Amino acid sequence: METLDLVKKAKNGDKEALLGLIMDKKADFYKLAFVYMKNEEDAMDALQDMIVILYENISSLKKNESFYSWSKTILVNTCKTKLKKNKKIIFIEEIKEEVAEDYFENPVDKFVLDKYLSTLSLKHQEVIKLRYYLDYDYETISKVLKIPLGTVKSRLNAGMKILKEALGGEYIE
Repeated sequence: METLDLVKKAKNGDKEALLGLIMDKKADFYKLAFVYMKNEEDAMDALQDMIVILYENISSLKKNESFYSWSKTILVNTCKTKLKKNKKIIFIEEIKEEVAEDYFENPVDKFVLDKYLSTLSLKHQEVIKLRYYLDYDYETISKVLKIPLGTVKSRLNAGMKILKEALGGEYIE
């Protein structure tokens, strides 16, 4: 069934339609939550909270074609709220090896990159992870984080410059 048809049905209270929309992009939602939460259990908790929020607020969605960017924004905000609430400290032992394998051939490379990423501001970390871990384009990052496109590019550029310098490489624009 078409996405827009499912969104219309979901807005009219059809739980199955909402579930269909979520299940259609479940891997994308999970990866996004995992980037923020850093472990499977917390990522799943954030997804569960997002589903409840979507169900309670889907009638307020103005543009049906914006469902996925709207829902990803809700997921990002849910993750940020959970992290602030828990003031969570992430220990390196908690990072699952399977995620390291998805992005890096050598898990040590992921450890080193995470070490350097953690020295950046949260704003820089966020855009870098969305761009390079999840392969989001600039426009999607802009919509998900609700920041201007220019701000996305600026944060990404500044963050990458700091990372490259920290890793001993020269920054080339």
